[in-house]
Amino acid sequence: MRKIRIWIQDTMNSFRSILLGFFLLIMAGAALLSLPAASASHEATPFLDALFTSASASCVTGLVVQNTATHWSSFGKCVILLLIQAGGLGIITVAVATLIVTGKRIGILQRTTMMDAVSAPTLGGIIRFTLFILKVTLIAETLGALLLFPSFYRDFGFSRAFMFSVFHSVSAFCNAGFDLLGIREAYSSLTAYASDPFVTGVIMTLIVTGGIGFLTWQDLFRSGFRFQRLRLQTKIILASTAVLLLVPAVYFFLFEFADHPMKERVLMSLFASVTPRTAGFNTCDYGTMSESGKLITILLMLIGGAPGSTAGGIKVTTVFLLAAASSACMRRADDVNCFGRRIEADQIRNAFTILILYGFLLLTGAIFVSDIEGLPILSCLFECASALGTVGLTTGITPALGSASRVLLIAFMFFGRVGALTFAYASVSLHKYTNKRYPAERVAVS
Repeated sequence: MRKIRIWIQDTMNSFRSILLGFFLLIMAGAALLSLPAASASHEATPFLDALFTSASASCVTGLVVQNTATHWSSFGKCVILLLIQAGGLGIITVAVATLIVTGKRIGILQRTTMMDAVSAPTLGGIIRFTLFILKVTLIAETLGALLLFPSFYRDFGFSRAFMFSVFHSVSAFCNAGFDLLGIREAYSSLTAYASDPFVTGVIMTLIVTGGIGFLTWQDLFRSGFRFQRLRLQTKIILASTAVLLLVPAVYFFLFEFADHPMKERVLMSLFASVTPRTAGFNTCDYGTMSESGKLITILLMLIGGAPGSTAGGIKVTTVFLLAAASSACMRRADDVNCFGRRIEADQIRNAFTILILYGFLLLTGAIFVSDIEGLPILSCLFECASALGTVGLTTGITPALGSASRVLLIAFMFFGRVGALTFAYASVSLHKYTNKRYPAERVAVS
């Protein structure tokens, strides 16, 4: 037993721990959801459906193959809610929080794994940061539930209102996109509240709060919300998020929802811009959206949220660095600079690597699904981007997909939640330093 423990310590770097943690969470959730007690009919759910739902909840995606409101029992919905919470915070955060609560010693391996899991800049203060994550989550989700309760109480009565308010608050803050509103119409999400500024406003606020990341909130509190005192990463996240929320909203307002009343048009435009932050709720039917609108949504879904947040995707910081590097290249500048700081070359390389990897997976996955299912390539791009970005938006084709396509989307959701670099670093035990360098030679690029 001691030899096995030593072997695990030698081979299990922090990135492998993250991968293994999410894998075990998904499999445990699938086992519970496949039980007869988890379905409303008290019949065992097919394992692939249970696995898909567990992966979607654990990876805070929101893509479903069964109507969440009517297929699952109260037990099944509670399992989904717990998976969303654990997946949103991160399985490593939950594990470290458990150690803190139980008073057990937290070693350097757990601290390092936690630092990598939440993208913290340093190892120091990681336990305090874990407690900060728990506090922010508790406050945000509690306030969200309290604000949503009156509207749900008006529409569904007390017993359902309590469950609905808690479930949707957690789902929105964790950017999961699961909902219980399919009791009215299957897979309807928030379409019934498209013109309700209170419900959509609370949901959008929770999405953005969770999507900009815990590191951002910690920096905002420390700086007293003064922009000049913020860290470079926080400035990039806030600036990028503002642009990615406002510019698409203007497009959706002008071209997608022109036939709706003004109040509903404004709310739907804002919501359509916010929800691709990897939230997955929707107030419109994406199956009827124009091809241009779908393409813009695909790009927004791939970008996702901020590092160390409840959101997935490429991350807004990665896209900002790509834009900054491209701008510097076109200006023939020696360095990539932003907000009075220079960006290191290795970060630019990482950003381009992530972009190429996500682009390759998106295209190959969409082609595979299109050929297997005989569906339009744009619809398949939409579903694959939704899975890779852990978003959960759909044009309506996911429930009808075959087994092979569902397995592909499960893999995409898993990849999108843990991140491209986590997969890459998990395959390497240690970084190997070498003084060997080959002679340089220029290659024409035009």
